[in-house]
Amino acid sequence: MKKTSLFLMAAAVLAMVPLAARAADMKVIANPSVSAGSVSADDLKDVFLENKDSLGGSHVDPVLEKGGPAHEAFLKVMGKSDAALQTYYRSLVFSGKGSMPKALASDAEVAAWVAKNKGAIGYVSGDASAPGTKTLDVK
Repeated sequence: MKKTSLFLMAAAVLAMVPLAARAADMKVIANPSVSAGSVSADDLKDVFLENKDSLGGSHVDPVLEKGGPAHEAFLKVMGKSDAALQTYYRSLVFSGKGSMPKALASDAEVAAWVAKNKGAIGYVSGDASAPGTKTLDVK
């Protein structure tokens, strides 16, 4: 009984922790052409699920990491497993409603892509260097 109570208490505390705090292992970066300085968690999900293609009036194009700690933190924000996210993107492609976002192998590749491509938005590890990009505050 004690284990169940402890588990429920831990789950309740975790539910109260802000989404941004749970995603401390990643930061959202954007090309400087993106006018937004912050993004809500819902808008971030909409951008990466291709339900929305602009932030703050600027067109955005999402880019993913193929794996690693930043990608795992991103999946938590999205509320999906990697397999579920890939299935979602495949269904967009199959139905003609969207395309697979570019997926790169590392923080450095994502940061370089975002820095050089107008409207690009991605994520990297919280402590990663991302020169030429700006960090968006996730609210």
